[in-house]
Amino acid sequence: MPDRGNAPANVEARRGEIVAEIATLGLPLPGSLVERRNRCASPGCHCHADPPQLHGPYLSWTRKVNNKTVTRKVPAEEAERYRARMDNARRLRRLVSELEALGVNEMDRKP
Repeated sequence: MPDRGNAPANVEARRGEIVAEIATLGLPLPGSLVERRNRCASPGCHCHADPPQLHGPYLSWTRKVNNKTVTRKVPAEEAERYRARMDNARRLRRLVSELEALGVNEMDRKP
């Protein structure tokens, strides 16, 4: 059984680590970066060949705004910047979830 006398110090230490890591994150960006390839309407185009050589890739940023899906085209040269910010958003969500779990565990520990 863990020593409960040190638990508050461990919780505060981990809380401090989480807060410090959050402070180092760059801007977060919610959503997904989607790559699409498609066929055109021209019957003689290479995209209708066997095997097809589809047009693209076309990148788009997709996210939810007021329960509606919003999509915006992303230039290929901007893709890495978007991916980095989406990674920041995922990391932020994980850190906040861990911080919330620490709070729940601390409250469950008390009578």
